[in-house]
Amino acid sequence: MKIVEKENIEEIVKVLKEDGVIAYPTDTVYGLAVRYFSNNAKENLINKKNRPLEKSFPIMVSDIEMLKDIANVSDRDEKIINKLMPGPLTVILNKKDNGTIAVRMASDKYIKEIIKTLNEPIYLTSANKSNEPVCKNVEEVLSAKLSDLIVKGTPGNDKPSTIVDLSSKEIVILREGPISKDEILNVV
Repeated sequence: MKIVEKENIEEIVKVLKEDGVIAYPTDTVYGLAVRYFSNNAKENLINKKNRPLEKSFPIMVSDIEMLKDIANVSDRDEKIINKLMPGPLTVILNKKDNGTIAVRMASDKYIKEIIKTLNEPIYLTSANKSNEPVCKNVEEVLSAKLSDLIVKGTPGNDKPSTIVDLSSKEIVILREGPISKDEILNVV
């Protein structure tokens, strides 16, 4: 398994375009990423994580414009997103077509550039098999054999992101992380 530096954007994008799985150090924990618009890539991720098919993955976008292409963003949602993202926050929004989607916004300049170069969002989920501990460093990712390519780096925080459901009128905190409920409610 190959290990590359974050700056090696061309090689990382090449693996993603070939429907490969990359392991990437995020602002919270090590994550696994694949292309959003590829069913093959999503299947690879499901198989590597040994994840139930009915359980969806969060996505990561480069900016709010990319987010608006996929999800409905109300004025209230946009206030929260503009104030607290990018950052350790996952928002659940209504998709343009149907259902809901969990979204993070890239804060790392390299992952942001990878997403922009790829020209599509990525599925990004924690680097671990379902119901097992999350990988926190390159050695753990290597031994877990979850990805086709590992990007070197140190995740920013052992604490997973705060998850807030904005898909209805009520703001619901599903998981409190680095961003508190009060911080979110103070924005609106």
